[in-house]
Amino acid sequence: MTDAPQAISLEARPRLPRGVRLVNNEAQGGMVLLAPERVFKPDAVALAILERCDGKSTLAVIVDDLAARYNAPRERVLADVTALLRGLADKKLLELG
Repeated sequence: MTDAPQAISLEARPRLPRGVRLVNNEAQGGMVLLAPERVFKPDAVALAILERCDGKSTLAVIVDDLAARYNAPRERVLADVTALLRGLADKKLLELG
């Protein structure tokens, strides 16, 4: 049994930290998350979330936008987004300021 991800405030404004960038990399076949000495290839869902992590939008706005765009239940989107953001933050690939 796995632990549920730690809750993130709906007022959090996730953003990429200094030194981490989301860029198009033809060699990798599309968008990648570049960090010092690391490269991550996000899937389509992770990419949709990462593109909204601009440090201005709150978690609530990101979740509402994704739920509306994909016609998905808000609580399910919140759980999925929170899990991804927590995992990225734990790897120092995202700040939850």
